Amino acid sequence: MTQPAKIFVSESSTPPPDAKQPVKPSAVRTFLRGRGNSAIADGIFKALVFLCALSIFGIVILIAWELISRSHLTLAKFGLGFFFRSAWDPVNNDFGAFPFIYGTLVSSFLALLISVPFALGVAIFLTEMCPKWLRAPLSFLTELLAAIPSVVYGLWAIFVLIPLLRDYVNPKLMFTLGWTGFFTGPNAGYSMLAAGVVLAIMILPIISSLTREVMTSVPMVQREGVLALGATRWEMIRIGVLRNARIGIVGAIILGLGRALGETMAVTMVIGNRPEIVKSFLAPGYTMASVLANEFSEATGDMYLSALIEIGLALFLVTIVVNACARMLVWAVTRGAPARVA
Repeated sequence: MTQPAKIFVSESSTPPPDAKQPVKPSAVRTFLRGRGNSAIADGIFKALVFLCALSIFGIVILIAWELISRSHLTLAKFGLGFFFRSAWDPVNNDFGAFPFIYGTLVSSFLALLISVPFALGVAIFLTEMCPKWLRAPLSFLTELLAAIPSVVYGLWAIFVLIPLLRDYVNPKLMFTLGWTGFFTGPNAGYSMLAAGVVLAIMILPIISSLTREVMTSVPMVQREGVLALGATRWEMIRIGVLRNARIGIVGAIILGLGRALGETMAVTMVIGNRPEIVKSFLAPGYTMASVLANEFSEATGDMYLSALIEIGLALFLVTIVVNACARMLVWAVTRGAPARVA
């Protein structure tokens, strides 16, 4: 009878593949096991992030407190009427901020009036109609406008825009729309209209880029669904894209308005810097940021310096009021609900 062959297994041979091998714990698991109770660390982390959140309120309060405390002389002399007075006489210490508030709001309004249609048109073209070979260079050039320093815009406006407006655009506006009172002489070139055009060019890439991002985020099924119902391409853009992206578009316009309200150098170089309240857009004006840039280094008296700081306070308050009104506008459009699905 044949004996079965004996198999000798060496002790150093490898175990079969199905044998369970001890798994070395990872570094993360080792750390989690050895850290002990994490309640204290979690509490410290929670306190730190809470302080970071409160720091935003603290910064705003400190800015407001500094502006109010440094403008106490004009606040005591003129009160809240300082924001509604038109006088600006440093020699006699007679000050008022209304011409600067008026110039800031008018130039920003003109900038939005000019830039918003162009920005929406650029965003719609790049998102829905632009050929692929043109989309990348056109997007790059549009975003490049936001990187140009404001003083370069001001120099370009002095040597190119102002002569163009003075010699070609303003005469036609005075001839056709002079009866409205918004386009009457003198035609010097340095005006609120020039400031509005420069601001429009500066905020156009901001509004356009953000609007394009919002439109890109609209799901493709929205476009396909509207087209499947028999809509034209324009109806698809208007109903399926713009309606769903309207909240983001309003937000983009708000950010552009914030840039226009605080712009300094380019506006200072083209607006004319005259503290007057005139109906005509062709007349010189002054903005709150411009008067601070022009006259802060020349303020010798305490009352003069206090008046300039209170103008900074007025700019601070105008920014808050404008953004609050924009938030109310968003709420009025959406009633607090998300964008509807077309």
